[in-house]
Amino acid sequence: MSPLVITLLVIGGIAILIAIGYINHVVENRNLERARLKAELSDQIRRCGKLSDALPGQFMSPSLKLTLARLQLQDCERLLPLDKQNAGLKSQIEELRGQVARGEAIAVNNPPQKVLSEARAKDIRYLLEDLHGQIGRAAKEGLLPPQDAKRWVQEIRKMLITTNIELFNNLGHLALQQNHPGQARLAFERGVQYLRKLPDPTPYEAELKRLEMQLARANALVLDTKPSEDDPSELTDGLKSLEDDDWKKKQIYD
Repeated sequence: MSPLVITLLVIGGIAILIAIGYINHVVENRNLERARLKAELSDQIRRCGKLSDALPGQFMSPSLKLTLARLQLQDCERLLPLDKQNAGLKSQIEELRGQVARGEAIAVNNPPQKVLSEARAKDIRYLLEDLHGQIGRAAKEGLLPPQDAKRWVQEIRKMLITTNIELFNNLGHLALQQNHPGQARLAFERGVQYLRKLPDPTPYEAELKRLEMQLARANALVLDTKPSEDDPSELTDGLKSLEDDDWKKKQIYD
């Protein structure tokens, strides 16, 4: 065997090894991309489903329910070629197609939820933040027309403002019911400041006026409330400590 043939065989062997390595690299990248896309679509489907079920009834309209169902359906249909043997996914697609086919007559069973605590308000804010993310993602991927996405972003902002207004109102009224006018005044004052700091508070003039009236009422109750000896407070405790200090000083100087 001549040196030339040996050289060609070596070069051919190296070329084959390089080709095999390249093919394995392409296949591995394709599998990784497939797994990434599958996980991403599954997460988006889960998020849209959670939003559809968990958003408070006062925010869930037939239009929003339908939009979320459409986004779920589109993601499910994109996921199916990557997970063809998933019977649960096929069943979910049929169910979502049925919901979308109803249009604005889609069933909305979300119960209204009162915002009675900071924790509950935070949970709703997280949901609205996730909804904002899903709308933005759908618009970026061409699943939602830009004008629809813009409209939903405006609606989400209104939902957030409404959540905060309801929180301050409910905290203030709850404090009044429990005979804590100071806490009520703080809650109403936070609500007033929040609305006044909005970029455009005009649409919420009625809510601002109501909060200002409640603030004035709570402030009047605070001014009318006089601490008694039988009702200890930080103020009366402070006065007693001052009296004790004066007595001690008098004993020392005498």
